[in-house]
Amino acid sequence: MANIEIKAPQLPESVPDGRIATWYKKAGQAVARDELLVDIETDKVLLEVVAPADGVLQTIVKAEGDTINSNELLAVIEAGATAASAAPATAAKAVAPAVTVDNSNLEVLMSPAARKLIEENKLDPNSVPSTGKDGRITKEDVVNFISGPKATSAKASAGEPAAKPAAAPVPVPQGARAEQRVPMTRLRAKIAERLLEASQTTAMLTTFNEVNMAEVMALRTRYKDMFEKKHGGVRLGFMSFFVRACIEALKRFPAANASIDGNDIVYHGYQDIGVAVSSPRGLVVPVLRNADALSLAQIEKSISDFGAKAKDGKLSIEEMTGGTFTISNGGVFGSLLSTPILNPPQTAILGMHKIQERPMAVNGEVKILPMMYLALSYDHRMIDGREAVQFLVTVKELLEDPARIFLEV
Repeated sequence: MANIEIKAPQLPESVPDGRIATWYKKAGQAVARDELLVDIETDKVLLEVVAPADGVLQTIVKAEGDTINSNELLAVIEAGATAASAAPATAAKAVAPAVTVDNSNLEVLMSPAARKLIEENKLDPNSVPSTGKDGRITKEDVVNFISGPKATSAKASAGEPAAKPAAAPVPVPQGARAEQRVPMTRLRAKIAERLLEASQTTAMLTTFNEVNMAEVMALRTRYKDMFEKKHGGVRLGFMSFFVRACIEALKRFPAANASIDGNDIVYHGYQDIGVAVSSPRGLVVPVLRNADALSLAQIEKSISDFGAKAKDGKLSIEEMTGGTFTISNGGVFGSLLSTPILNPPQTAILGMHKIQERPMAVNGEVKILPMMYLALSYDHRMIDGREAVQFLVTVKELLEDPARIFLEV
């Protein structure tokens, strides 16, 4: 039987290092080929390392929380070893004082946060419906089970997947004036770093406008069923209209599609649109490559896929690298008005908000219309106020008369 070294994957140049987030096996436990061994957290994505062969995890070199570099040794597997080699580790796990379970629970896959909640609440892992990859129990699964065990069990028995919130609530310590200190995830730390960088290194201003969404809403209502049937279940949303409107505006005002590199201005002859997506680990911005060449259906499907991947931590580094312009939709959370922050080195970002019916003066009459506030934050070093206002007005006009998007007029 030969020993196989398990090494960290080759990290891209934009990712200097990573951190061991979770080991799913302990030294001495049996592993199967392609079974998930460890998650590596970077400041962009969560990378998974799987077992290359059947055997026993002999040694763990890098523990949870350790920093690792490309191709660094993580562990050693004894290939071909039998499951009997894992008996001591399994026995040790069975007598763990935090929770009493029988042997059938020992191989239940779960995240560390989920394990902690299960142990604290003395739950049977087998009774918690799982929504993670390969049947893994996530923290959200445990929170859902605790908050509504009867409803969750009923859904599970009926074959309906348990509801999964966008982000699990942070556990709050109990007791008088209790506090809890937890380290930032690498993604959250990177977000903080880039937000601070944007505020300190750019001359950021924001201009606002509002758009009447009645025409887009009527178009969507009229064709959404046909659209979904035609495109294999892809739903027609609002985001694809905003992406197309922004693409046309970017063509007319290329400064909003440019970036600053030192003392140089880089004008991009393509539109790679970043779409801000909320995930349990924080805000991520996957990119629609060559968005100008995508149909509405392709845009909607890509965004839907991005959202699903973000929830499961499956977005790749390539999917979140680059981008020439960003769209952020705070309206899905109920935001009525906000100021989006630039995503350097991009020079502009559009903020969408909640659609709300308001009384508006139209040709001397008061009408109730579905209105949305738009916000364009821009780098004043690159974009003048006139260009920013004209860009936003262009987006507004295209959305209020969506036929112009397709006619490019």
